[in-house]
Amino acid sequence: MTYLLALDQGTSSSRSIVFDRQGHVVAQAQQELPQIYPQPGWVEHDPRLIWQTQLDTARAVLKQAGLSARDIHAVGITNQRETTVVWNRKTGQPIHHAIVWQDRRAEPACARLREQGHAALIQQRTGLLVDAYFSGTKLQWILNQVPGARAQAEAGELAFGTVDSWLMWQLTGGAVHATDVSNASRTMLFDIRNNRWDPELLALLDIPASLMPEVRPSSADYGQVLPELLGAPIRIGGVGGDQQSALFGQACFRAGMAKNTYGTGCFMLMHTGNTFQTSQNGLLTTSAAQPSHQTEFAIEGSVFVGGAVVQWLRDGLNAIQASGEVQALAQSVPDSGGVMMVPAFTGLGAPYWDPEARGTITGITRGTTLAHIARAALESIAFQSTALLQAMSRDAVAAGGSPVTELRVDGGACANDLLMQIQADLLGIPVVRPAVIETTALGAAYLAGLGTGLYAGTEELSSQWRAERTFLPTLGRAQAQERIAHWERAVRQATAT
Repeated sequence: MTYLLALDQGTSSSRSIVFDRQGHVVAQAQQELPQIYPQPGWVEHDPRLIWQTQLDTARAVLKQAGLSARDIHAVGITNQRETTVVWNRKTGQPIHHAIVWQDRRAEPACARLREQGHAALIQQRTGLLVDAYFSGTKLQWILNQVPGARAQAEAGELAFGTVDSWLMWQLTGGAVHATDVSNASRTMLFDIRNNRWDPELLALLDIPASLMPEVRPSSADYGQVLPELLGAPIRIGGVGGDQQSALFGQACFRAGMAKNTYGTGCFMLMHTGNTFQTSQNGLLTTSAAQPSHQTEFAIEGSVFVGGAVVQWLRDGLNAIQASGEVQALAQSVPDSGGVMMVPAFTGLGAPYWDPEARGTITGITRGTTLAHIARAALESIAFQSTALLQAMSRDAVAAGGSPVTELRVDGGACANDLLMQIQADLLGIPVVRPAVIETTALGAAYLAGLGTGLYAGTEELSSQWRAERTFLPTLGRAQAQERIAHWERAVRQATAT
């Protein structure tokens, strides 16, 4: 029983991965999750399909690995964060589709909170900026808009949860209604300094406390999987929201350690230890995955368009047939020839926070080719991530710490060697790609292993972390700063009204 099963429930798919004790992938299974778009700006999932696809992949991966449930030491769960589910406690049935983290329908409610002057209180308690991204106003919308929901909630008949809570309820047959601190910290309802639901914020959004799941550390006893689901009972020992789980899987356990996940967007987190640190540079404060009751924090920033810019080259410009071709096209020219792309397709995220910004391509000459544009597109991912890391380093120094000295990377686009080299050149620090890039699922597995005694502590996990390749800067700092200044000029053009 030294294998760990990670359930990785994401926005576009559900995956299950079996890891051995050393953190190596033994087998993995994946199913797509259908997206529902009721109207522009709205995104939903069917909670029953979230559960069914996750269960199907768990069964498939055990079969693929040639293992039974009795071979699994523990289960860990990691999930798309902020996505909101409300269900009936008696029947276990959802009362509405899950409202996905990308959904913007709660923006009018957020605008009211800002206008009424509540933003400072919310940031002070939760570390978050008031935004429709987070779960609180999504939950408020369901209670206000689904007929009978508010009366049922006030009678204690309903349960709220992020996707982790929904999966745990299903896995345990309704025996456990819980979440972990990292997921709770993304609701805009959680006091992250004291690890408790905030009565004042619940009252502000008119949310009955009886809806809320119990909050536990990220490594904890979350009950047992019903034996009929996988063939034998298995302890659920760890839970973490996807980005905090990736930080944990990257063995970033100390203040100043940072990771960047290169997916459709990019998510960068820097551990700040036991210090709650309010960013002065447009970043969020969030709970890190917490193996014990001791509070741990991180600073987080997100890039809206990361790998999505490569998809746009493929589907929008027809510049490439497959995403994997972009590196060869970009490498066919020595540089971008002065072309600069700002992919503000849906505005700009941290640290700029300009929802009205729109994408630009500047510096085009008669000699510009698709290869130059492809190179500029790749560089835009690295430039945006550089702006995030610089903001984090400024926050770290302001708090009496040191700038980030190494960036650990994961996610699909980190396989692109050219992009990683450009990133190292701009940052002026090593960019390190691990041997196991499935760090989100690995983090959940490690949390479960810690929570059930398979591992002695985080030191053991640190010793298991292995680099596959380190990209060292080859560009002089003066030249890098010149390129970053060129990028910032392009951003000003994209944000000019």
